[in-house]
Amino acid sequence: MRVPLLQSCLQRASASASVFTRLYPDSAIAAAAHADEQRAAGNKLSPLAGLPVSIKDLLDVAGETTLAGSVVLRDAQPATQDAPVVARLRAAGAAIVGKTNMTEFAFSGVGLNPHYGTPVNPVDNSVARIPGGSSSGAAVSVAAGICVAAIGSDTGGSIRIPAALCGLVGFKPTMRRVPVAGTVPLSTSLDTICAITRSVQDCLLVDAVIADSPLQASPVSLSGLRLALPQTIVLDEMDAHVAATFAATLTKLSAAGAQIVELPLQMLAEARKINLFATVEAYAWHRDLLDKRSEEYDSRVATRMKFGANYSADDYAKAKLARQDWIARMEQTLLPYDAVLMPTVPIVAPPIADLEQTHEAFFEANRLLLRNPALINLLDGCAVSLPCHAPGSLPVGLMVAGPALHDARVMAIAGAIEAAIKEQRKN
Repeated sequence: MRVPLLQSCLQRASASASVFTRLYPDSAIAAAAHADEQRAAGNKLSPLAGLPVSIKDLLDVAGETTLAGSVVLRDAQPATQDAPVVARLRAAGAAIVGKTNMTEFAFSGVGLNPHYGTPVNPVDNSVARIPGGSSSGAAVSVAAGICVAAIGSDTGGSIRIPAALCGLVGFKPTMRRVPVAGTVPLSTSLDTICAITRSVQDCLLVDAVIADSPLQASPVSLSGLRLALPQTIVLDEMDAHVAATFAATLTKLSAAGAQIVELPLQMLAEARKINLFATVEAYAWHRDLLDKRSEEYDSRVATRMKFGANYSADDYAKAKLARQDWIARMEQTLLPYDAVLMPTVPIVAPPIADLEQTHEAFFEANRLLLRNPALINLLDGCAVSLPCHAPGSLPVGLMVAGPALHDARVMAIAGAIEAAIKEQRKN
């Protein structure tokens, strides 16, 4: 029965500080009741029917002002219709529990929010750690057992970072597969709407709904797969726990028959100079608001956005051309490989207090968290973060990635890796 489940989830949501910015108890219970009625009548239901799902606070809901984790948009016009992704969830019978908190305007991988508070990562009862961002409340809504899935966005890792830090599965599909209409944008070149769940299979079920096109991720064997392990940038600055966990995971995959191929991939070093899209495009969207209401922004967000003023139209045009060339060279280099592996992020979730103390600590953590995931956004690729840590230890994410429209292959491989990790945990 879905109604008792939803009632319990809504109670926990109400008691969860800073996770949600708005709850929808009436419509969520109605969706659950409808699912129960249809099941009782013997009718076939969507896998999401009546199940609790959350949506990030940058998605439009008809009749509401979309705040995007900020106070700057409080007097903006309400949305006239649901975002297409929200409409698709409703059509599938999902019980949308509420809107989740997020980094203001999705512009950080840390998850701090001075306006609505910072959701606490539930993986550590002794220390209040960051959830990761920008889909902070989204990840916590799943990690805390309130929702079975959360819809968020990923511009430079905003789904995969919190998935990694909270011990969840986060799937960033190829950008063009899921409509971004009806969302407050960060970067029109990079924004991707996607999901966090507890398993690869659940991510596939949600992706089928929001993309309106199920992936044919047929099961594969790890034996014989060629998995590229880049040696440039992505393995740098790992903390001891991430390094040891990542190495142990590679050993497990090799034991299962996968061929891990160390690949120099030196062109990854070019990405930092090319990837100015979020900064430039965010500044273009926010310029007038920043001129008039800068003091209402999170100062860390406003500081990063204002960097966009340093780039000219010529800089932006050249970056677009450089990106196209870089993607073409990357895709050609990756052709012989079934997927790419890397740590999702090189550190475990830091304590919230440490990053609130100084801007230097915040921006250093933000740099490390965004570094690896953002490479896949620049590639216009697809990637999934899987938990690979030992039970009882702090979460570590393994990223499985590929070029654009390799989604089905990447998810099939991720499913095989997930199964191998679970089997190893039993032994």
